[in-house]
Amino acid sequence: MEKSKVYFTDFRTKLGEGLPTKLKRLLKKAGIEEIDMDNKFVAIKMHFGELGNLGFLRPNYAKAVADVVKELGGKPFLTDCNTLYPGSRKNALEHLQCAWENGFTPLTVGCPVLIADGLKGTDDIDVPVEGGEYIKEAKIGRAIMDADIFISLTHFKGHEMTGFGGTIKNIGMGCGSRAGKKDQHANGKPTIDEEVCRGCGRCMKECANNGLVFDKEAKKMSINADNCAGCGRCIGACNFDAISFKNDASVKDLNCRMAEYTKAVIDGRPNFHVSLVMDISPNCDCHCENDAPILPNVGMFASFDPLALDQACADACLKTAPLPNSQLFENMQKEDFCDHHDHFENSTPESEYKTCLAHAEKIGIGTREYELVLMK
Repeated sequence: MEKSKVYFTDFRTKLGEGLPTKLKRLLKKAGIEEIDMDNKFVAIKMHFGELGNLGFLRPNYAKAVADVVKELGGKPFLTDCNTLYPGSRKNALEHLQCAWENGFTPLTVGCPVLIADGLKGTDDIDVPVEGGEYIKEAKIGRAIMDADIFISLTHFKGHEMTGFGGTIKNIGMGCGSRAGKKDQHANGKPTIDEEVCRGCGRCMKECANNGLVFDKEAKKMSINADNCAGCGRCIGACNFDAISFKNDASVKDLNCRMAEYTKAVIDGRPNFHVSLVMDISPNCDCHCENDAPILPNVGMFASFDPLALDQACADACLKTAPLPNSQLFENMQKEDFCDHHDHFENSTPESEYKTCLAHAEKIGIGTREYELVLMK
C-alpha cells in the first residue's frame, strides 16, 4: 500500500490572514475540492465539549470547515452523538444546550447543529462492519449515516484510556449511539444508584426486555441482569443521572472495537478528515474540566486517510518537549518514574493506543505510512 498524504501547517499567521482562513487553505490544499458536494448533505463530526471544559475546539474552526463545504455547494451540519455516561450531553436537549453554551449555534458556525442519535440516544442504524473481528454490526447515529458525505473535525489531545483522542476515536466512539458506545466501552450491564433514584419509572418506558424491576415498597428501581440487553436506553430516560455503565472493556478490546466502528462510518462514501493538535490536555474533552496542556501546540493536519492522520499527529507530538506544570512533566519527575519513551503513555501509564492503529490498518481503514506535505 502506498503512503497516504497528510497535509500540515503550523499555527503561525501573517498579517491579514487569521487561523480560520489558514485552515480553509489547508483543506483545499489537501484536496477537499475533489469531493463532489453539490447539493449533498455533509456531516461534520466534532466534539462540542462538556460543560466546564475549555479545551475543546473553538466554533471559529467549525465555521471555517462549514464555509468551505457551502462554497463547494454542500449542505453542512455539525453533529455528535449522545454520551453513554450521565452528564450534560446524555440527551439531545441537554446536548444542544451544552453546545450552545460552548458557542456552537447556527449563527456562530454558519450551519445547523444536530444530535445524530436523537432525543434519547436511541435513533441509530445497524451498519455492517466488513471484516470486523469484534463488531459485526455497528450502531451508528442515524443522521450521520443519512449524510452523503462525512467529515471529521478533531481536537487531538490526550486520553485516559486510549492514550490520545484522535480522528479514529472522534469517529468510532463519537458516532456510536448510546448502544454503540456500550458495545465499545462496556462489557457489562448498567447499574442504578439507589440513593439517587427517584422511583419515577421513566426508565421502564424505554426498556423492551423487562430488564428493570421496580420495588413498590422502597420506591426504587433495580436491574434484572438476566433480562437486561445492555442497550443503554434507560440512561437517556433518567433525568436524575441514577443509571450508569462501568467502563470495563479492556483497552485493547476498546481500541479494536473503536477502529471497527470507524470503518462502519466511513466505508462506501466520500470522507475527509481534519485534526487540530492544540491545547493537548491529558484527558478527554468529555471531562467537565481540562487540565494544563502536556505538550505545546503543534499545528493543523488534514488527510483523506484517518489512520495516517492519527499517526502523523502522534508522531508530531512525540517530537515535542513536555510542558512544565503539566501531568506529563510531573509524572516524569517522580522517583519511581518508568519511561515508556512515549509522551501519552508517560502521561497516563495505564493507557495505550498502538493496538488501535495496528487494528485499523489490519481491517483496511488506511495506512500508517504517510508523506507529510507542508503548507506555509
